[in-house]
Amino acid sequence: MRDFLKNALLVLVTIAICTVAAEGIARWADAGGGEDVARRLDEVPRAAGVERAWYFSDPPPLPNRGPVPAAWDGLVRRVEQSGITQGTRRADMFKAWNTALVGDPCKHPYLRDAPGHLFVYDPPDGSPHPPYRFLPNATTPIGLVTNAYGFRGPPVPFVRTPQTIRIAFVGASTTVDAHHLVYSYPEFIGHWLNLWAASKRRDVRFEGLNAGRESINSIDIEAIVREEVLPLRPDLVVYYEGANQFDLRTVAPSVPKPDPFARPAAAAPESTVSRWLGEFALVRRVRALLRSADTPTGGAGGGAAGGGEWPKPDYDLVWPAGLDEIEPDIDRNDLPVNLSTILGSLDGIRAATQAAGGELALASFVWLVKDGMVLNPIGHKAILEYLNQGYAPFRYRDLERMAVFENRVFAKYALAHRLAFLDVARLMPRDPDLFVDAIHNTQTGVRLKAWVVLQEMLPLVERHLANGTWPKADPGAGMPPRHPAFTVSPRPLEFTCRKS
Repeated sequence: MRDFLKNALLVLVTIAICTVAAEGIARWADAGGGEDVARRLDEVPRAAGVERAWYFSDPPPLPNRGPVPAAWDGLVRRVEQSGITQGTRRADMFKAWNTALVGDPCKHPYLRDAPGHLFVYDPPDGSPHPPYRFLPNATTPIGLVTNAYGFRGPPVPFVRTPQTIRIAFVGASTTVDAHHLVYSYPEFIGHWLNLWAASKRRDVRFEGLNAGRESINSIDIEAIVREEVLPLRPDLVVYYEGANQFDLRTVAPSVPKPDPFARPAAAAPESTVSRWLGEFALVRRVRALLRSADTPTGGAGGGAAGGGEWPKPDYDLVWPAGLDEIEPDIDRNDLPVNLSTILGSLDGIRAATQAAGGELALASFVWLVKDGMVLNPIGHKAILEYLNQGYAPFRYRDLERMAVFENRVFAKYALAHRLAFLDVARLMPRDPDLFVDAIHNTQTGVRLKAWVVLQEMLPLVERHLANGTWPKADPGAGMPPRHPAFTVSPRPLEFTCRKS
């Protein structure tokens, strides 16, 4: 009996050790550790003077990272208990929503499902753009750390000091990056630029501002630049966004538009045990494997079961009459995928930035989509669902075609207005292991994208340093002591909506 117990204990200990080791390996792989970093890194040509070792250097820890208030953990639990947890519902609890947008929250098609609590702020101009800001000086349960302006990242003083170069990054979720990731792409760039300056013995300090936030469009970004970014007097504003207005229905009128605010069927509240199990990478992988049995089959590459494109119904693309796809007229008001609206926003951002003494740089946008693309149906399930459900019923070939066209328009706009064009889409490796879905990246993918942007940005930086326009002689001259857009703190709003 004693030998039996000893052997049973040995088996249990062995299983426990192996499980812990497997969990660690799974988490490492989920964080991007399983990607062939060296192979992908060396696909990106380095700018002169850039050292390969910098890629592996992390930004310093955020001094503004603090404890998460217990009440905020309670807000997350309220969302989970509501059963309406899709998308960014948990993170929405830690945004200051624009009261011009909110109105009566019980009548708002999206905010009515918040669990009776929002933070709000009053816009100075009464405009509903942008729809929200992140709470300032916050560390949220989701992992986001913000500074005094609600921007992701380290503290940056409002009044500029000598020998500084200030770069603001604007965009949506692919700029702010997933809240749970340790670093966003602008944080890497700011750190590496300071390593570069030190290697060149340049007496300058780079300050990065990440003004991105998820689910916004170009009109919101223009408002953010005018109200929040330009009072900080950046030398450079980098625009990276190309998904939230990317609607192929602009050239496929026969495809009906879905209701963006349709209420999902309320899910049963997730149990404490289920949430706890979901924290383990091995459990998440087993769940994904079990769900894969429910995916449709057929289509190119064996359909979803084989990782290929799912079956799609027929539809027609109606190209605007007279529009040259290779040399597009960017002054037209009927450019596909809402590009005319986006270029109008870029006009406003460009003019306002120049008037404030800075300049705009425009980046091409990275899409992971290609006609005939075949993915791992389990490891890349989220990418498959993003393209085949989120962008249904559009075919890969049409998504790819319009992504290429979008970047062609961006390049022509930059050339027409003598803007720096950061061709991120040309240089970013299309390894699906670097992507969470067709546009968002893993932490390693975020790092590699930042590395690409650094190579594209450095010639512009060197040119300004060489001609003496950077750093400015007295960059803080005439600035007020405080940021005018953040003089009043967000306030909580409690409400109760009648069940419909």
